[in-house]
Amino acid sequence: MAKAYWVVCYREIKDAGRLAEYGKLAGPAITKGGGTILARGPAAAAYEHGLTERVVLIEFPDVETARAAHDGTAYQAALVALGDAAVRDMRIVEGLS
Repeated sequence: MAKAYWVVCYREIKDAGRLAEYGKLAGPAITKGGGTILARGPAAAAYEHGLTERVVLIEFPDVETARAAHDGTAYQAALVALGDAAVRDMRIVEGLS
């Protein structure tokens, strides 16, 4: 079964304090949900309309686990804490193998 990845690109961060509160909840929720954070921080370079804002890459064993972690109670609580403090584009993509 192929691994899956959360790819989160931040378009804008409006409230760094609330983003930090989100992180305190999201990190443990992601780990408990089977995820491993592979990369987190500003983009080293951006091309083709990309932004150098924050990017997060998280690996999961498979798509089902990635979706369950996102939809789970713990991560949903983190999203409530984040609220409108950031504009993000979040996707789940399946790995090739």
